[in-house]
Amino acid sequence: MSMYDLTSLVLAQGVPGDQAAPAGSQPAGPGGTPPAGPSAFGGSSFFLIMILLLVFMVFTSVMSGRKDKRRKAEMLASLARNAKVQTVGGVIGTIVEVKNDEIVLKVDEASNTRIRFSRSAIQQVLKPGFGAEPQPAEP
Repeated sequence: MSMYDLTSLVLAQGVPGDQAAPAGSQPAGPGGTPPAGPSAFGGSSFFLIMILLLVFMVFTSVMSGRKDKRRKAEMLASLARNAKVQTVGGVIGTIVEVKNDEIVLKVDEASNTRIRFSRSAIQQVLKPGFGAEPQPAEP
């Protein structure tokens, strides 16, 4: 190190007991409060944007969940006889009987096998039955 570097290093450190402001700090305004400047709220605006983005993501997630729930409720309410459906377990059959909470599916034509399912076990309508409005198959 040169003598010039050592001198500037010693002078930059200051004298003990010196009350000079640290480097990079702003001088105090009237009353000892720091002056309000453009960088006074710079860090908090980033957090505000992040919070707004998080709120937007939660809102869109909740709204899409409500939309899916409403679509499934409409599909379950429109179940009718002779509609070909698929259950959550993958069983494909034709609706023979519709009760309040139960659906009876005919799963085999040859042996006339019928299985009872809860109405909520129906995942999608593959083909609408006679007298029912056509519905697009859901993926």
